[in-house]
Amino acid sequence: MQRVVVLFASMSGNTEEIAEIIETHLLELKVSVSLFQIDMDDVEVEDLLNYDAILLGSYTWGDGDVPYELEDFYEDLAVVDLSGKAAACFGSCDSMYPAYGGAVDKFEEQLAACGAKILIPSLKVELTPEEDDVKRCQKFVEDFTKNLHASLAKN
Repeated sequence: MQRVVVLFASMSGNTEEIAEIIETHLLELKVSVSLFQIDMDDVEVEDLLNYDAILLGSYTWGDGDVPYELEDFYEDLAVVDLSGKAAACFGSCDSMYPAYGGAVDKFEEQLAACGAKILIPSLKVELTPEEDDVKRCQKFVEDFTKNLHASLAKN
């Protein structure tokens, strides 16, 4: 059974809500999942090596910046070899800002730079997830797990 870690940071609760929707749907699909709030739970970048796949969620601060509480985690990612790990990113975004979901993009780039294979495009939700967004989150999970199964079958 694949082991997936869902990590996130959330200021307003929107990204947390997305992470919980993702976790619930992974469990419905019988995927082993661990959920961590980066700035609250005791989780280090080295812990990612214990999983087959990584789903990382972040809100975006200011003009596309990585949130303050994630800066160390973001920088620490640069020294971890995630080769062979599948990954994708998600987050709550605000179209009021010029860089829509900039932190989500930065985390996707950082994971790829560490050797992780980005299986699907990032999921960006405008502020609080609405009913249509819940369906998008579920489709994100379904696409991710389908590609994860295919990726692991090749190895």
